[in-house]
Amino acid sequence: MPEVFQLSVDQVLDREIDRIRSLGIQAVLLFGIPASKDEVGSENYDDNGIVQQALRRTRQRHPDLLLISDLCCCEYTSHGHCGIIRNGSVDNDATLEILGRAAVSHASAGADIIAPSGMMDGMVAAIRSALDRADHTDQAILSYAVKYASAFYGPFREAAQSTPAFGDRRQYQMDPANVREAVLEAALDEAEGADLLMVKPALAYLDVVRAVRERTQLPLLAYNVSGEYAMVKAAAQQGWIDEGKVVIEALTGMRRAGADAIITYHAKCAAQLLVERGHD
Repeated sequence: MPEVFQLSVDQVLDREIDRIRSLGIQAVLLFGIPASKDEVGSENYDDNGIVQQALRRTRQRHPDLLLISDLCCCEYTSHGHCGIIRNGSVDNDATLEILGRAAVSHASAGADIIAPSGMMDGMVAAIRSALDRADHTDQAILSYAVKYASAFYGPFREAAQSTPAFGDRRQYQMDPANVREAVLEAALDEAEGADLLMVKPALAYLDVVRAVRERTQLPLLAYNVSGEYAMVKAAAQQGWIDEGKVVIEALTGMRRAGADAIITYHAKCAAQLLVERGHD
């Protein structure tokens, strides 16, 4: 993933966040890679975990920045799956307790929005309940409600060191051929109390973005994932495409399909291009 790096907590501010703010970007989504991993991903809910440190430091320096915290187990577990493993498969209900603890820890460290990405059944309700019990009633939940078992995640998994040690994630992520399940999953998470919904990936799933958009009034985000980013960068490096024009065209397509906001590794590039074109 060219121009995407693993950063230490001090680099998050000194190298990255200050630059992001200078470009007018108003929100960031934080992912953490722990110093060590274990079977349950305990650094995920450690109050001194890497994401918690980054949240506190960023909040102190940029109090007006919207801080979104990705909430999943895959980067923190030794096996690389998105939940607790029992008898060779993910135990959904055992994982919900871990997600609730992690959500409270991230909220206490300064996250404005908790973004659960593991596709566990009932995760939104469990996290909302945990946050409310801990008096974090103002923290919103951005649910990765529609997350497909996609080959487009490959570069991220390498960068985040989160490739499953065995099997794959089709037990809990969605079949790329199924759009009806997308509508159902979005409706279930909305009923459980999600404040925002997401479709992931974006480019190959614009029909899904549109299908979900037509059935909800909640804010809807599209996640322009690592494989989509890497393909554009690779083609641009070969001189086959005009990178800037392709980036803006792709992001425009996501907006046209119905996304209210976009999560993208192209954010700095797009922001710079828009500034150059006179857009605020």
